[in-house]
Amino acid sequence: MTEREPMRLSILLPVRNEGINLKIMLKILRAVLEITHEVLVICDDLEDTSIPVVTAMSNEYGNLRLVHNQLGRGVTNAIRAGVQAACGEYVLIFAADEVGPVMAIEDMLALMDEGCDFVSCTRYAHGGRRLGGSMIGQVLSRIANRLFHAVSGCVLTDATTGIKLIRRSVFQQLHLEAGPVGWAVAFEMSMKAQRAGLKLGEVQIISVDR
Repeated sequence: MTEREPMRLSILLPVRNEGINLKIMLKILRAVLEITHEVLVICDDLEDTSIPVVTAMSNEYGNLRLVHNQLGRGVTNAIRAGVQAACGEYVLIFAADEVGPVMAIEDMLALMDEGCDFVSCTRYAHGGRRLGGSMIGQVLSRIANRLFHAVSGCVLTDATTGIKLIRRSVFQQLHLEAGPVGWAVAFEMSMKAQRAGLKLGEVQIISVDR
């Protein structure tokens, strides 16, 4: 990165012992993304198995940083800590074990460049798909998202996906409060982005549940 190339994108990867998945994800991100970006790996515990991976790969991945979340355990505080440490104009909240949606990042960025403040991925519209996982989990997720979409009038069809892209300058408007459950944080972000009057966008993904 040079002075003429401001940091466009900060990718936040909250982790909990994701050493193997993280190594694969970092290699894919480096190969796929052309935009000037940084990757922040956020952990609660200094014994996390992800830390040696960050240490080993920091030389070959120049804008890779480790962030120790000291705001309190859980996903919400990990996101807050990551945003505080981020330098990018846009902040992407991503999962170290979600390889498939990497290909949607460029489409998400395109919507941000067109004026969106908050872009979410969807598995349930525009050609998006959800593969694998339990049938009960899929049904409950679909019902929850359809109810939210119908009752709130929100343009988002998949509020519970954890893959979100937000303009860093508006992040504080969300006032996140959710606990450690990942899908609850994603749901809260979607609802509060709508309530804050942010311009929302949506990009389809194919997500494979483990």
